[in-house]
Amino acid sequence: MREKEIEKYLREEIKKLGGIAYKFTSPGNSGVPDRLVLLPCGIMAFVELKAPGGKTTAIQDRQISRIQKLDFDVYVIDSKFKVDCFIQDMQRRIGDY
Repeated sequence: MREKEIEKYLREEIKKLGGIAYKFTSPGNSGVPDRLVLLPCGIMAFVELKAPGGKTTAIQDRQISRIQKLDFDVYVIDSKFKVDCFIQDMQRRIGDY
């Protein structure tokens, strides 16, 4: 399975929750996560997508760390199963509101 297929699946599942999975780019800031996920109730998360078994690069690790230090959630997802786990986590968070 390719990263592109996992990304499409993520977008479809987020849409089912009433959310948006924006493609995220930040000129001059290499290594930022691929997607900015916005959900009902003000829930937000960053998602870095990889092909199955893919690893983040050193610059991605630095960017993820910077974002997490600001108390934002960053998920690294490399399979449809991990998308499903992410969606379950987001559903729980929506349900908490």
